[in-house]
Amino acid sequence: MVPVQLVEYIVGSLVSHPDEVAVRTIDGNEETIIEIRVAESDVGKVIGKNGSVARALRTLVSAIGASQQKNYALEIID
Repeated sequence: MVPVQLVEYIVGSLVSHPDEVAVRTIDGNEETIIEIRVAESDVGKVIGKNGSVARALRTLVSAIGASQQKNYALEIID
């Protein structure tokens, strides 16, 4: 599974304004950055209490990357 589609689906399910979710990738030499943008009022929902949701998303993306032998980094843009 492509992590971008999975991240977009999960984040869209978490936020109040799923139409404002934008996920894009930035390909680099050693890793691919997955960048998430959401409505300003939804940033807290994506980060979670003490960063728990963001940490879970990063773990998921990292596990998918390991199975594909790729390095992914997840960034939440506020």
